[in-house]
Amino acid sequence: MPTLLVREPGLLATVQDAGRVGWQRFGVVVAGAMDLHALRAGNALAGNPPGAAAIEFTFTGGSYAVEGGPVRLAVTGGDFALSVDGRPVPAWHSFLLRPGEVLAIGRAPDALRGYLACAGGLDVPVALGSRSTHVRSGIGGWQGRALRGGDALPLGSAETDPGDLELPPDARPRQRNRLRVVLGPQDGYFTDEAIATLGGGRFTITADADRMGYRLAGPPLRHRGADNIVSDGIALGSVQVPASGQPIVLLADRQPTGGYPKIATIITPDIGSIAQLAPGTSVAFEIVTPDEARRIRRDWDAAMEGLPALMRPSGGAGDPFDSQRLLALDLVGGFLPDAD
Repeated sequence: MPTLLVREPGLLATVQDAGRVGWQRFGVVVAGAMDLHALRAGNALAGNPPGAAAIEFTFTGGSYAVEGGPVRLAVTGGDFALSVDGRPVPAWHSFLLRPGEVLAIGRAPDALRGYLACAGGLDVPVALGSRSTHVRSGIGGWQGRALRGGDALPLGSAETDPGDLELPPDARPRQRNRLRVVLGPQDGYFTDEAIATLGGGRFTITADADRMGYRLAGPPLRHRGADNIVSDGIALGSVQVPASGQPIVLLADRQPTGGYPKIATIITPDIGSIAQLAPGTSVAFEIVTPDEARRIRRDWDAAMEGLPALMRPSGGAGDPFDSQRLLALDLVGGFLPDAD
């Protein structure tokens, strides 16, 4: 079977899928991709199921090669600078990487986290129903840790090859600096001024930001009385507020429970946006009703389900006269790609 070789993994690269769902009540961290929209887009481009395991990298992606045959790849999450043996390759496209070639992934001007999806998915061992890595506990992924140079990751079997595809620019995720939240579950622990400040103030993502959560700096959100609660479960996107009044947004690697009151929760469709924002970025919160949140979620779910149908044959990646690519194009209609 083909293998993905990690030559140099970049700053932080881990194996992630849709997460270890169903185990949080036993104290197991969910983990999973920080930007599920980008993960699903990458898998659709590579011809994989939506939750197949891929590599999530931060800031810059490093370099990779393959063994055992050509492998279809796609890099999503942002407009990352890609090249194969020095030849530019666009992000949000799928392309074949052949044995002996090297894929190099640089930085993106518009994103913090990228996803390298491989046809067949990364066939690393399943731990508690997921291939996602949680580095702090050493669970899942590749040996429970971040990737290193020299790692050789097994790939699953790709049943079909969809050919070179791209996700059109207007179908790619639109990042938001204004994050929509639903109040609760402990918004009653905060003053009316704190609620107004949450909806009208601006906050800055501090350097204390990772896959577990982002600490924000801004106008303090004052508690009405106690600043602790009996520990309860923490949902993805929970905005908890310790005694300092400075909010903390909890993300994929969040702890299962916590004892700080949670003033609000970022709605699921906006989680990918905050995951792509770097320290130093200014953000604001927009309070929406539960009904509005449910409507937005339904639209988002429909968009995720519709991703494969939005893919179109690519004209800009890989060898323009590759036989598999030509077979995927409508040449009867008279389309012939540029040779340069």
